[in-house]
Amino acid sequence: MNARDTLNPIITMHETLSPQHSRSQQSAKSETRNPKPEGRPKSEIRMGLARLSAFGPRISDFFRISGFGFRISSAILLLAMCATPSASAATNTVRLLTLDPGHFHAGLVQKFMYPQVDPVAHVYAPAGPDLQEHLKRIEGFNTRASQPTRWEEKVYTGPDFVERMLNEKAGNVVVLAGNNARKTEYIYSSVALGYNVLADKPMAITPANFDRLREAFDRAAANKVLLYDIMTERYEIASMLQRELARMSELFGKLQKGTPEQPAVVIESVHHFFKEVAGKPLIRPAWFYDVRQQGESVPDVGTHLVDAVQWICFPDQALDWRKDVKVRAARHWSTKLSPEQFKRSTGADTYPDYFKNDIGPDGALAVYANGEVAYALRGVQAKVTALWKFEAPPGAGDTHYALVRGTRCNLLIKQGAEQNYKPALYVEDKAGLPAAQFEATLRSAVAKLNTTWPGLELKLAGGSWEVVIPDKYRVGHEQHFAQVTEKFLRFLSEGKMPAWEVPNMLAKYYTTTEAYRLSQRGPGGPF
Repeated sequence: MNARDTLNPIITMHETLSPQHSRSQQSAKSETRNPKPEGRPKSEIRMGLARLSAFGPRISDFFRISGFGFRISSAILLLAMCATPSASAATNTVRLLTLDPGHFHAGLVQKFMYPQVDPVAHVYAPAGPDLQEHLKRIEGFNTRASQPTRWEEKVYTGPDFVERMLNEKAGNVVVLAGNNARKTEYIYSSVALGYNVLADKPMAITPANFDRLREAFDRAAANKVLLYDIMTERYEIASMLQRELARMSELFGKLQKGTPEQPAVVIESVHHFFKEVAGKPLIRPAWFYDVRQQGESVPDVGTHLVDAVQWICFPDQALDWRKDVKVRAARHWSTKLSPEQFKRSTGADTYPDYFKNDIGPDGALAVYANGEVAYALRGVQAKVTALWKFEAPPGAGDTHYALVRGTRCNLLIKQGAEQNYKPALYVEDKAGLPAAQFEATLRSAVAKLNTTWPGLELKLAGGSWEVVIPDKYRVGHEQHFAQVTEKFLRFLSEGKMPAWEVPNMLAKYYTTTEAYRLSQRGPGGPF
């Protein structure tokens, strides 16, 4: 892991981009345009887009509407041979296409400018509050006092917005962060027509979605485009250091196998529905609380935790979802939201009709936002738990716990009140070594880390040692989106991703969607 991945991407961007991207750098100097759609035609809130493509049949002729999403016929794939954008186009300019941005993560991808990305970003979405919130967020980035961005949003809001995006070929990278019930089909249709895709987690929330995602990866490989999900936890400095220490056998020993009663890896996170993002209260769409559209806890935010297990325990190794993953048990349970909390979070006075079966006699909305899965990965027992509460107490925040057991020591991340809600990394001696010998081994390991992350220190913390992390490496969750985007842009420039990425995405989404399947068998309870 390179230290530059932990820093503000504005500082490190120029180190990784070639001079071939100069056209977009020059374009970025053009005047900032207000992304608000007022005064423009209702269905086409944009300027200068190409006409609809005239090659072959209309794409809508091949769609089959079903539930929240759609399917795309294999006949349409014949069009992929015509006028398909490529990551390796002659200009090497990346042009963003944001499709149906219903989640604030879509905006965070654009929190900073990138030298090789065209400042003109095309948005295709239905008109409504989701789109307005996205445009307001981009406008906020464009008008902030410090490091303002220069995005020019060109928006299309017609009912055929998906077809329009696929036909117009206005860009070569589709950014997806929104309603997860539709996301897998958005992914498939995009890669099938030769678009690269950068998708927020999760890519799949049900076993049926997982099957479709497998097909999407096959199509992406056939069309030589990249499909990648946004895993921000890999850029959290405490997680990065935990991963590196686990690779030092002189300190960590070997990864334990664990048992179902005492797993070798235990990760738990607690998130909150109501919070601030970019300094403002986060207004969530009403559908966010519908697990049929957002996904339940493990298939949604649990994706990060399952990814962390794979990334830490089997670094840079390709996993086989058919052979290496054995899901043993899963459960789910609800968090109750009062009508007042729902209104505070969404701005809606009443519950939409699709919640009619989720509202109790007291008027509270039951959201199955808590989940747990126990499984084995190459024989290593793991348990991950993802929890949601409505709002953190004053001065508090999200919490995180990650334990990895080695034969010589345990590596533990805690993020709670004691840590001032900042992730802290602890090392616990489990080999029974003399204290001086263990300290010498640990200091030697941290000295190696200091060659990449200067300034790391050690201090005693009860019966363990804390790796003291300088604040300069704590760039924050929102900045991690820019770091992931920068990494994806490197992959585009190289025309490939590391060989383990796709197999491990499949292993991850098999784990989370199989957990979902098992959790539906009963109301939940202790394993």
